[in-house]
Amino acid sequence: MVQTIRIEASSRERAGKGAARATRREGKVPAVIYGAKQEATLVALDPRDVMKELQKGIWQSSLYEVAVEGGGTERTLMRDVQFHPVTDRPLHVDFQRLASGQLIRVRVPVQFSNEGLCPGIKAGGVLNVVRRDVEVMADPDNVPAAFEIDLSDAGIGDSLRWSAIKDRFGVKAVLDRDFVVATIAAPTVQDDTAPPPPAAEPAAAAPAKAPAKKK
Repeated sequence: MVQTIRIEASSRERAGKGAARATRREGKVPAVIYGAKQEATLVALDPRDVMKELQKGIWQSSLYEVAVEGGGTERTLMRDVQFHPVTDRPLHVDFQRLASGQLIRVRVPVQFSNEGLCPGIKAGGVLNVVRRDVEVMADPDNVPAAFEIDLSDAGIGDSLRWSAIKDRFGVKAVLDRDFVVATIAAPTVQDDTAPPPPAAEPAAAAPAKAPAKKK
């Protein structure tokens, strides 16, 4: 199961663009915690903590325990991050507070096992990943760290669908159909037996001019 990650935060008193700019001037990233029919909590984060989570690449499927200085902890999901258009630095973070018994909508990454045993890949096929993660509804206490698809029986032309994931940890996909996650595509073969294109014919020589008549 996915682990809960702890993030330290300090409280903010004022909302609005001016207050957010003041927080950034102090070297912090403004953030808000909302949801569960409670008032929003304004906090400020260390930008190094934010970048550390973003660089992991799995922040959309991670659970965060935001520890607010002097105000207890909030169990959350990181829902949105706003970035500076030039520097790509995080400007603002939105956290969704989790209520007891509430199902959450998260993206769970897909991993592929036994690529070395895959008959299709051995025959020259290529693993074509259609979905690198799957959006599901899950209990916050039962969010999978990843789904796994076994490639040991997959041949060229096979489609690996949601049903190919054996252990779904009791979650339900948001899409209500057996959608494609990946395929084993046939190798691209260059036809070396085709005749070469015909050579271009030389341009016809311009006709010689007749000698001028003597007057």
